[in-house]
Amino acid sequence: METYHLISEEAKKKLLIVLACSLVFSSMSATMFNIALPTITKELFLTSSQSSWIVTSYMIIYALGSVSYGKLADKYKLKNLITVGILLFSIGSLVGFFSNLYSLIIISRIMQAMGASVFPASAMIIPARYFSPETRGRALGMTSAGLSFGVAIGPIISGIFTTAIHWHYLFALCIIPIVFIPFFRSSLDNQEGSDVKLDWLGALLLGLTITSFLLGISTNHIYYFLLDILLVCLLIWRIRTAQEPFIRAELFKNKKYTLILVLFAMSSGIGFSLPYLTPLFLTEVYHINAFNSGLIMFPGAALTALLSKRGGVLADRKGPAFLGYVALTSYFICFINLSWIAGKTFYFLIVILMFGYIAQSYFQMSLAKMISQVLEKAEIGVGMGLFMLTNFIASSIATTLMGASITMGTSTLSFNIFKLENKAAIYSDIYLVLTLLVVLMFVIYFFSVSKYTFNKEQRINLETDNK
Repeated sequence: METYHLISEEAKKKLLIVLACSLVFSSMSATMFNIALPTITKELFLTSSQSSWIVTSYMIIYALGSVSYGKLADKYKLKNLITVGILLFSIGSLVGFFSNLYSLIIISRIMQAMGASVFPASAMIIPARYFSPETRGRALGMTSAGLSFGVAIGPIISGIFTTAIHWHYLFALCIIPIVFIPFFRSSLDNQEGSDVKLDWLGALLLGLTITSFLLGISTNHIYYFLLDILLVCLLIWRIRTAQEPFIRAELFKNKKYTLILVLFAMSSGIGFSLPYLTPLFLTEVYHINAFNSGLIMFPGAALTALLSKRGGVLADRKGPAFLGYVALTSYFICFINLSWIAGKTFYFLIVILMFGYIAQSYFQMSLAKMISQVLEKAEIGVGMGLFMLTNFIASSIATTLMGASITMGTSTLSFNIFKLENKAAIYSDIYLVLTLLVVLMFVIYFFSVSKYTFNKEQRINLETDNK
């Protein structure tokens, strides 16, 4: 059923503006605490592994919530889901603002994520439901701009608040979206969907599996890994027996799609080192405060937002494989230079970080476009949902691994080929490992994935074969 007529054109314009503003806060909350982590770690006497959970806990729940809200929107009124999400986000922010205990801060971040995850789901649902195919691109561009703008200004806002006031006020900033509730409720219709069942048990098992694995890494206790083995077995059982499982196993039978997910997981983990590792790196190695760290990180994120459209044009004109090679090359330039420059000079860091931010954005575009070429049309929606879930899960795992490596206090793999000392050597080795992972990604991409980019005639043949 066509739903474009359910709300007026004037309401659509207002709805897009409010949704874009909401997405700014959502993406800011996901990344701006990275800048404050060194200050929080010092003030609360935390280890790097402990402080990483301030980010990791948010990302795990954010990942599961984004998929869950998308499915719940097929059953419940979207305006009610958004209202509940904003209330959870605001209450969690309020709890965090008044919390001085590490445990309460983690609880507040979980509550924030439970609420904020309604926004990325809405960013896909609202354009698809209320905008015609002719205007949907503009609507998606508006929501993408909101996400990108939040990522770009997050480091600056975080640096100002952490340096000039206190990091607690980052939570206070996230209470603001509560004023958007009346706009959503007045703009959206009262449409309810069909009786869709959500696999809550599957979602819970997936969340517990990831959490147990990450706790095993950060605490180095074997019983978490033993528990994780049990949870993996239960998750596999649930996927095989549930009528509508949270993760659909049949997608993994497509080897091309599976390889794309593997590459995206690696890219997400590597790319998240930029917002997570960079503030710690600048503070511990160069003794740069939060505000200046934000200034150093801002140009890369801002430039990526400006060049996102250009990346899409490149993918359309020269194919997603070309864009992927540009991204992998940029990744390599970024991390090999970060490994070499650690502890020496930071004047070139702004330029180096630009390569990394652009690489992350372009590689995601490349792989997302390839998904439309390797999946059947009916599978693309579910495939893209799993694609985004992979992003958040891989970022969570990478954050914990990097936090644990720093906590060890020694050069992780003892490479130290650049003859650095103390903290600089730790970060140098981490960046060198990331460089090696980029090389591995290039090999996989060259031999197994980049050939899955087709011209129009080949695309028709592929669709015929799939049928």
